[in-house]
Amino acid sequence: MLPKLVRDNICCLIKKNGQIPDYYIASTEEYDTILLDKMIEELEEFRDNPSIEEAADMYEVWVTILDRWGMIPLDVISYANKKKKEKGGFFDGYVLKSVKAGD
Repeated sequence: MLPKLVRDNICCLIKKNGQIPDYYIASTEEYDTILLDKMIEELEEFRDNPSIEEAADMYEVWVTILDRWGMIPLDVISYANKKKKEKGGFFDGYVLKSVKAGD
């Protein structure tokens, strides 16, 4: 099994089940990378199984990423709403193929 970031209580739950987890706490540098890798993992799981459970996992990683980089979720949501008001959202499925010079 490759090392992977797990929720904070997973090792305790493994111990309660009578098993012995082999784990360590990531260094600061590793944590930044492995946290972003975890978001990719969760996104791929959501792609395979779009469900509330997988969405909740993505949300938890997202909140942790924001905290790690000193951002507040409500600030990010506010900024996203500002961008949506100015440029729109992603609901209609527009796919830009190219941009040509105008007259």
